[in-house]
Amino acid sequence: MPQSRRIIIDTDPGQDDAVAILLALGSAELEIVGITAVAGNVPLKLTEKNARKICELAGRPDVKVYAGAIRPLARELVTAEEVHGKTGLNGPQLPEPKMKLQDQYAVDFIVETLMEEETGTITLCALGPLTNVALALIREPKIAPRIKEIVLMGGGFFEGGNVTPTAEFNIYVDPHAADVVFKSDIPIVMMPLDVTHKALTTAKRTKAFRKLGTRVGTATADMLEFFERFDEEKYGTDGGPLHDPCVIAYLLKPKLFKGRNCNVSVETASELTMGMTVIDWWGVTKRPKNALVMRDIDHEAFFALLLERLGRI
Repeated sequence: MPQSRRIIIDTDPGQDDAVAILLALGSAELEIVGITAVAGNVPLKLTEKNARKICELAGRPDVKVYAGAIRPLARELVTAEEVHGKTGLNGPQLPEPKMKLQDQYAVDFIVETLMEEETGTITLCALGPLTNVALALIREPKIAPRIKEIVLMGGGFFEGGNVTPTAEFNIYVDPHAADVVFKSDIPIVMMPLDVTHKALTTAKRTKAFRKLGTRVGTATADMLEFFERFDEEKYGTDGGPLHDPCVIAYLLKPKLFKGRNCNVSVETASELTMGMTVIDWWGVTKRPKNALVMRDIDHEAFFALLLERLGRI
């Protein structure tokens, strides 16, 4: 059996973050070295708790969860309770977690792990604002060449933004952190709105999770039914985009996605376009290509993978 891929999941759960974590927990090919929580969809005190709730839902209280940045590098925190609910995981009734939150600060955990482990063996999966990752890079620049790659959900180009006309939520919340990450020379795979908006839950797909007849299946259906209502009203679609699981799905089946290497720059100066990811899709500048930007997804195979792996838990 091939060696499992070792990952750190940096996250701000969020229903779609929760499904991403469940996908990772249901996949033997992945070893979760730790989960680091960051403020984003809701404040940190809720995101770290939600990460532990999901681990317990999956029967994995052994996974270590660390609390990280309480706010962005240079701006006030913007949250998204209107999408995710007051808890960040509205929908299912999940009990308060019993598993312990680790004492170590998430940023220190990231730095320590990357410095101790063999170079090129740890992948960072970034599902929220990039504050923790940027702080780790600022604290210890030597970690950059030790990271295998960063696979992240964030940004948009042809699809525009979902929190402003030009900015996607994760990048908008902490554009300065995103700027640090995209300038780091670390291999980056980017899942923007251009690809995640093609991964729609749909009523049929949500019903399939409920039909699993398990705690995980029922909770996932409950989460998606709550989460998708916002995007259904906003976009007029059947279901809403399932953003963050695209990151984990890429690690499992990269051929589900298609994209190209581009330069990605992050706007940090203009309030009008703050957090915009300026993607040089057509190669009209001489700026170096710093990210593999995905634009297409085999959405049927993506949801088949989700259903199969969550069905294992």
